[in-house]
Amino acid sequence: MTNRQNEDGFTLVEVMVTLVIIGLLTTFVVLNVLPAQGKAQVQKVRGDITAIETALEMYKLDQFAYPTEQEGLEALVASGIIKKMSLDPWGNPYQYRNPGERAQIDIYSLGADGEPGGEDQDADIGNWQ
Repeated sequence: MTNRQNEDGFTLVEVMVTLVIIGLLTTFVVLNVLPAQGKAQVQKVRGDITAIETALEMYKLDQFAYPTEQEGLEALVASGIIKKMSLDPWGNPYQYRNPGERAQIDIYSLGADGEPGGEDQDADIGNWQ
């Protein structure tokens, strides 16, 4: 039998240093990625609103008027112009107003908080911007 003088493995100090480095890297990534995610969500809303506006124009060409507020955006699905009405990045339905308060028709998202008004991520994003 042979005695092993040197056993393979990591010391507690090596493990602790590795955990500190991983923690620092995670903090750096989180601080730099989260703001970019918010900007991406706002850009997605703007793209969705543009697509909905285009679909509403097609609806108007076919029906000679925009859907009423009671018919809402689901009229685009019922008429076959779009397959499915998507939700905004925060899981809320897009809002539609006809006649609009800020444009002929208003299409907008209530932002991250799902409430009217707000600032930054919670601000309303609409076709009037």
